[in-house]
Amino acid sequence: MASESQLQAKRPVSASLAGPYGHPFHPILVTVPIGAWVTSLVFDIASHVVHQPGFLTQSSTWLIAVGVIGALLAAMVGFLDLFALPAGTPAFRTALVHMTLNLLVTAAYVVNFLWRHGDHAGGGSVGIGRLVLSALSIVALAVSGFLGGKLAYRYGVRVADENTQAEGYTPGHSRSGTRSAA
Repeated sequence: MASESQLQAKRPVSASLAGPYGHPFHPILVTVPIGAWVTSLVFDIASHVVHQPGFLTQSSTWLIAVGVIGALLAAMVGFLDLFALPAGTPAFRTALVHMTLNLLVTAAYVVNFLWRHGDHAGGGSVGIGRLVLSALSIVALAVSGFLGGKLAYRYGVRVADENTQAEGYTPGHSRSGTRSAA
């Protein structure tokens, strides 16, 4: 049987801001920075392969900016999800490490953006230092993503409780409580 603190971690602090029960906004928002930053790294690498890499270096810079904006949005709703976790629990400690890594990665990408911004006019490939910073940031992001998965899939943070989940596996059961004609 789920404890009160487990049930609390499944409910949003603010459904309008963090997403309703069973449909949190944080997991969908994190796809923006992850996609933008991974694509940025691919463009960085590709800039060392193609003949005229200027479009790749410029695109990579702007993908970093898109990722930072997306990360800030994801962080806002993720912070609301953190408020639902009881302090002193393994889930709370994992969430703090997850949040800290994400803030460090976002800060690294802000630095990377400022380091690159306005420097792609020459049309050359991305500098090795910037490429290494992006690669290290992706590694840290992967570790943080692992922890985010642990929060959702192991600790069940913002995941519907088992009784609610069971509705999806009960033949003929629908959300309204009526039996379907299957």
